[in-house]
Amino acid sequence: MKIETRRFLLRDFIPADEAAFLAYHAEPRFAEFCSPAEMSHSFNRNLLQQFNQWANEYPRHNYQLAIADRRDSVLIGCGGLRQSGYDPGEVELGIELAPQFWGRYAYALEVGQALVNFGFDDLNLSKIRGISVSENRRVSRLAERYGFVAIGTLPGPAWMTARGWHQIEWQLTRETWQQSQT
Repeated sequence: MKIETRRFLLRDFIPADEAAFLAYHAEPRFAEFCSPAEMSHSFNRNLLQQFNQWANEYPRHNYQLAIADRRDSVLIGCGGLRQSGYDPGEVELGIELAPQFWGRYAYALEVGQALVNFGFDDLNLSKIRGISVSENRRVSRLAERYGFVAIGTLPGPAWMTARGWHQIEWQLTRETWQQSQT
């Protein structure tokens, strides 16, 4: 599976991605909006295994793709559309970049647009959803830029509520996306 943008290649993970993936997940800045369990080496190794399992499923319902720089193939993060737990025609969008790429030259915008277009054009989705941590203002701004609308809040897991945070649920419909394309 490959999606190309002007600067990036979104593709299934390869063994050479593991070291970079584990390294950026271990960075303290990355941990800001993660549970303690999500920061363990074994948790992230298991994530990579799950992404590889998804890549081999047929029919495929979950796409979690490595984001590689087209010039040098350096892994800068990952992003995906995941149907597990959603109704047919709906997925959850997720994007993560290694901290050194946060706020850099609209990387997340370019990747997100490619994933949204793939979802509506190629997968014929009716809705793309997302969930973010209330304190993660960067993600909220990004969601609004794509045209997502906040449709509710969820209490979030214990580690989040202990900080006074909650989850925001976002949604972008095919109709809203089509209107933005004209």
